[in-house]
Amino acid sequence: MIRKMDFLVALYIFGVMTAELLGAKIIPLGTIGSWHLTAGVAIFVMPLLFTVTDVVVEVYGAKRARSMVWCGVITAALLVVYTTLATHLPTDARFAHQEAAYESVFGSSARIAAASLAAFVASEFLDVLVFAKLRARLHAHALWLRNNASNFVSQLADATVFLTLAFYALDQPFGSNVAFLTGIIIPYWFVRCLLSVIETPLVYIGVHWLRGGQEVSLEAA
Repeated sequence: MIRKMDFLVALYIFGVMTAELLGAKIIPLGTIGSWHLTAGVAIFVMPLLFTVTDVVVEVYGAKRARSMVWCGVITAALLVVYTTLATHLPTDARFAHQEAAYESVFGSSARIAAASLAAFVASEFLDVLVFAKLRARLHAHALWLRNNASNFVSQLADATVFLTLAFYALDQPFGSNVAFLTGIIIPYWFVRCLLSVIETPLVYIGVHWLRGGQEVSLEAA
C-alpha cells in the first residue's frame, strides 16, 4: 500500500524530472494581440509542482514542504551533473552514429541547466514562503486565494530568473535586453497564471485527499 505523502513526493519528483528532461521543446500556444505565445512543454508541469507544494504546506506545514522541495533540488542537480558526465564520456565505436542525437537530446548547455536550476530553487521556496505567510494571516481561509497568489508571485520569479539567466545577451545594451526579456516573460507568466487558475480545484481535491477526512497535526513552519 502506497502512503499518500510518498505518492505526492513521487509525483513531485516526476514533475521535476519531466521539466528538466523534456522542457526544451517549444510549442505554439496561440496569439493575443501582437503577442505570439510559445512555451516549453514544461509549462504544463510547473503549475502541478506548485499545486503539490501548496497542498503539502496546507496539510503538513512549510517545514515539510521545504523538505520536499530540497529533494527536488537535489534530484535536479544530480540530473544535471550526471547528464553532463554522460554526454562527455566516450562512445563505443559500434554506437558512434547515435552520439549526435544523444548529445542533441541530453547535452543542454551549462548556462541553460544552471538557469533552470536557479529558477526552480527561487520559485519553489518563494511559493512555500508566500503560501505559508498568507495561511497564517488569513487563518487557513480562502485557500483559492492563497494558492493563486503564491503561484502568481513564484511563477513570475521562475520565468524572470530562468529567462534572464538563460537569454540575457552581454553584448547587447541593457535597454535592448530589458525590452526583449519583458516581451517573453510577460506572456509566459500570463499563460502560467491562467493554468494556475484552471488547476485551482486540484488544490482542494489534494488537500481533502491527503487529510483523508481526519485532522492532521501541522508542523511548525
